[in-house]
Amino acid sequence: MKITVKLFALLGQYLPPDTKNNTIELDVDEGATPAAIFARLNVPPENCHLVLVNGVFVAPGQRASHLLKNKDALAAWPPVAGGNTT
Repeated sequence: MKITVKLFALLGQYLPPDTKNNTIELDVDEGATPAAIFARLNVPPENCHLVLVNGVFVAPGQRASHLLKNKDALAAWPPVAGGNTT
């Protein structure tokens, strides 16, 4: 089955060099999970702060068990810090 993966900000460094718009399409086996996809791409799980499948939040505890389906869109963002708190 095919899924689309989009890694935002610094996570884009884990995608192949010829990737455009930080997005790739992957062929994956039935039963693939977000955690398995991140492992396949060598993305450290602690660097995936916000994870969405088809625009729906997937909590950290569900990333190893949430089954992806054909044509799903998996997106991840790293932790964000900064800004002035005063």
